Order: sequence, then C-alpha cells, then structure tokens
Amino acid sequence: MGGENYVDEDVVRELSEEECWGMLDRQEFGRLAFHLRDEVHLVPINYAVDHGTLLFRTAEGEKLLGVVMHHDVVFEVDEYDEHQAASVIVRGNARRLEEDEAHRAENVPLRPWVSTPKYDVVEITPTLITGRSFRLDRPWLHLRPEE
Repeated sequence: MGGENYVDEDVVRELSEEECWGMLDRQEFGRLAFHLRDEVHLVPINYAVDHGTLLFRTAEGEKLLGVVMHHDVVFEVDEYDEHQAASVIVRGNARRLEEDEAHRAENVPLRPWVSTPKYDVVEITPTLITGRSFRLDRPWLHLRPEE
C-alpha cells in the first residue's frame, strides 16, 4: 500500500457538501484551530450555523486576538456512535463582527456552555468544506475470548 490513496467504499465515504452542512447544523460543539504568534492553537468552541457561515461567541483573549491577527482558521466537528463516525473540516476566514452585525448571534441557537461573559461574536466564512464518514468495525471486539 505504499503511497496509494485507496479508500474502501464500504468503510470510508466522502460526504457531500449538503451532508457536511447537515452535520454542522446538527452539532453545536467543535474545535477551532488558529494562528497566534508562531504557534497553532486548538480550542473547543460552541457554535451555530447562520446562512452559510458559522458563528461563535468569545471573550477577549488569545482566541479573539488570534482570529483578528490571522483570519485563516480551520474548524472541525465530529459525531459518532457504536457503528459509525463522521468528521467535517471547514477551512475558512474568521472575522470579529462589528456591533451592528453581532445581533446575528441572537437569531441562531448559539447557547453558551459556560457562564463567563462573551461579548464578541466571530463569523467563520468557509472557503472549503470536506467531510468523511467511517464504518466502525472495531475488530478488537471480535477478538475477545468467549465467556
């Protein structure tokens, strides 16, 4: 298998853009990767979909500074159960919404998970969305000795 891009259709399947947006819409928690200084940071965020963009709230700090200084970000969300898993990656541009636009966060189900104040709203505009679903065989379960 040296360097081949082989994908077993029964195990791994590319998601359509519509399926990716469906998954993004179903979820509310993901991970945001951003640049700050010479480092890449990865943080959990709760978010909401709003007309082809993603919105999240944040307080002043490294996350806000990172997206203001370097607008290119990557966002990831996944879901899984006992039989399958799926992952969606959003590459895009982030920007802090100005006061006259920040009200958009009130019109979507963007619920805080912690009670700390978060007055800034950030929008991620996707430039590329990809996703894959995986059938989970979990072969180690079949290797258990019978009881």
